[in-house]
Amino acid sequence: MARSPQESQLVELKDTIKELNKTIKSQNLLIETLQKSKEEQENEFLQQIKNLQEQVDFLTKKLFGKSSERKEIPGQLNLFDEAESEYHKEKPKVPETVVKEHTRKKKASHDEIFKGVPQREELIELPEDERICSECGAELEAIGKEFVRREFRYTPAKGELVSIYRATYKCPECSTAPEMETNLKFAKAHVSEALIPHSYASESSVAWTIYQKYHNAMPLYRQEKDWLQLGAKLTRATLANWIIVCADTYFRPLYQYFHRMLLKRKFLMAD
Repeated sequence: MARSPQESQLVELKDTIKELNKTIKSQNLLIETLQKSKEEQENEFLQQIKNLQEQVDFLTKKLFGKSSERKEIPGQLNLFDEAESEYHKEKPKVPETVVKEHTRKKKASHDEIFKGVPQREELIELPEDERICSECGAELEAIGKEFVRREFRYTPAKGELVSIYRATYKCPECSTAPEMETNLKFAKAHVSEALIPHSYASESSVAWTIYQKYHNAMPLYRQEKDWLQLGAKLTRATLANWIIVCADTYFRPLYQYFHRMLLKRKFLMAD
């Protein structure tokens, strides 16, 4: 059965209304979702602001508030009873603190500063060609001395290479005797053994290296530069070998002795 134009138009209008209602419904759902998301974001933002404000208040109180070892946490119950709390509230009055007047420390004298330094006097005299009187030409004579000043002098370290020889002696009488021609005897000066065999290390150089290394905490590569300034090209490997060999040769007996003494103790020690 054919529909009239008015009925067809009415059906189309109904379908359009249904589509519009669906669209409105979906839009309303979207609006509600956006509103909920907005509220959640606002609540989260407010919570962040609250947390930051609490941190600022805490840090401000920590920085500018009065310091105390007793910390009070909001909402925490008091662990002390009322009597003890009252006892803590009633504190005796603190007496007034009298601040003494500041006195400047007395400046140390020269004798106190250089108490352990050797002292000597140095007398500066006129040259011989100036010890003539300008009036009569007579020779001047010293009548006293005048104090001028004190100064602290430092003598830098120096190194030297020493070639050691020993003298050989013979008796002039016995050496000419006929019976000594085949059995001539010589006397030689005693020379101490080398600190390290076949090495040019001496007691003073090795002692200074160990002192600089373990007392003044100066590494060997810096000591190498100091020795070079004195003209000696001593490498850090050479200095290390000096320390190792001397420690093993001369310090090991001491270490073993202390170790034996330690084992005699009746209690255990550890570091």
